[in-house]
Amino acid sequence: MSATDPYVVALAPNVHAFVQPDGGWCLNNAGFVGDGRPDGETLLVDTAATERRARLLRAAVLDAGCALPRTIVTTHHHGDHTYGNGVFLPEARIIGHELCRSEQLAAGRQLHLLWPQTDWGHVDIEPPHLTYSDRLTLYVGETEVRVIHPGTAHTVGDSIVHLPEQGIVFTGDLIFNGGTPFVPMGSLAGSLRALDLLRALDASTVVPGHGRITDPSAYDATERYLLYVRELAADGRTRGDSPLETARRADPGEFAAWPESERLVANLHRAYAELDGLPEGHPLDAMTVFMDMAAMNGGKPVACHA
Repeated sequence: MSATDPYVVALAPNVHAFVQPDGGWCLNNAGFVGDGRPDGETLLVDTAATERRARLLRAAVLDAGCALPRTIVTTHHHGDHTYGNGVFLPEARIIGHELCRSEQLAAGRQLHLLWPQTDWGHVDIEPPHLTYSDRLTLYVGETEVRVIHPGTAHTVGDSIVHLPEQGIVFTGDLIFNGGTPFVPMGSLAGSLRALDLLRALDASTVVPGHGRITDPSAYDATERYLLYVRELAADGRTRGDSPLETARRADPGEFAAWPESERLVANLHRAYAELDGLPEGHPLDAMTVFMDMAAMNGGKPVACHA
């Protein structure tokens, strides 16, 4: 096994995380909850960016002694969390926030356009079959699974998956443990509110959307970064500087070691939009955002690692 191979962590009886190091672009985490019977019920939290990686996840579920999933909860619409959905169909139904469904259909094969050289495998866009607006409770055997919409945060259609009895939360991309947050498709202010919600769940085990399994200290680090972005944006806007100029001038401080640092300029675009009074989640010019990230990345497009 190499340092970049996915691995499975048992979090509690019949609850596992599927971790894809090092958590960079397109290397997301997933998870699965079983009922203890190899022919029983399994719930999957997210899939993966490529058909190959989704098949590794499928094998991991079986290797853990769980049945193949009949339910997938999608934490948000991005392709690294949803492109692998088709590997689990038609047996599984997909659940997600109502805006996750519309955003996923609108995005289509967006990652193919961003990274045309990546071997995605066979990908069908498979959005949620069942949607909810605020909260939804499911049971996998005796395990209670709460699906919660935190409001607009990483995207407009995020879901948190909380196992209250086990003290486990799957945050989706509300948390990038050890990586740079990414909020241009959602809201900086909403992401800060989502952290308060996560804290209120009082889960001791935190499975981030990307990065190693962690604990609630990840909320504090994420909050410090988002406040740093908000302060930079307020100063840059007062100066009359563009998000790119502000990002280039910024001192990364404690965040200097976080990978995907080019996301700073994307986050500044969102912060500027909110300072300008645009609604949270208001669509930004994606071409401008990604071109500015490429500029921050030494003039090269950011790389997909899937």
